[in-house]
Amino acid sequence: MVVVKPAGLPSANAARGEESLYTVLKSRFGEGAFVGVVSRLDAPVSGVVVFAKTPAAAAGLAEQFRDRSVEKAYLAVVTGRFPAPLGSWVDWHDAISRREGEPKSQLHPAAAASDRGGDEAPRAAHLRARVVVRAGEVSLVELEPSTGRRHQLRLQLASRGCPIVGDRLYGSRLPCRSGGIALHAQRLAFDHPATAAAMRFDSPCRAVWSAAFPSLFAGAAGPSVRGC
Repeated sequence: MVVVKPAGLPSANAARGEESLYTVLKSRFGEGAFVGVVSRLDAPVSGVVVFAKTPAAAAGLAEQFRDRSVEKAYLAVVTGRFPAPLGSWVDWHDAISRREGEPKSQLHPAAAASDRGGDEAPRAAHLRARVVVRAGEVSLVELEPSTGRRHQLRLQLASRGCPIVGDRLYGSRLPCRSGGIALHAQRLAFDHPATAAAMRFDSPCRAVWSAAFPSLFAGAAGPSVRGC
């Protein structure tokens, strides 16, 4: 099941009595239905996520995520000066760790990455990024991560002086008038776990982004970004 998660709704593991995308799907398909959580987005992030309908599908999709064969693309609106020329892709190799109970993840040099240890051990975090449009104090950025660490995109951008609009946890001083934070999962591509057929799902930029950031979408055709 591929769905577009709205900003503000957790993917799963919401507090008891609170709604999440997982509980919405369980309610829709019935308590006896299998709903396997395969990919997640932070609660304030919107965009494409995939759930499995069978244990076999969950295992097959999880393997693709572990092997980094899933294609993922995001859009973000950031403040500050992005550390690369307009339109030029940059590759960031870092390591990220998290501590249970702490709201923020921590960034480390890539050399600190380890495949051993628990969640607190720094894990490799790779991201390709480029600026698509600059307008005043904000920029529209395209992001292609090959890893999926907790708060990875938020932390890697903030650590380079360009936090995502609305992301107060990582230093943004500019609120996101469209709700949540200005980060959207616009594309997810993988092989069907049963048939191996190539599948791709695109979610266009939320229409509200045009109203929230008119300087970035002032052109007649808008930014030339897939899914935007």
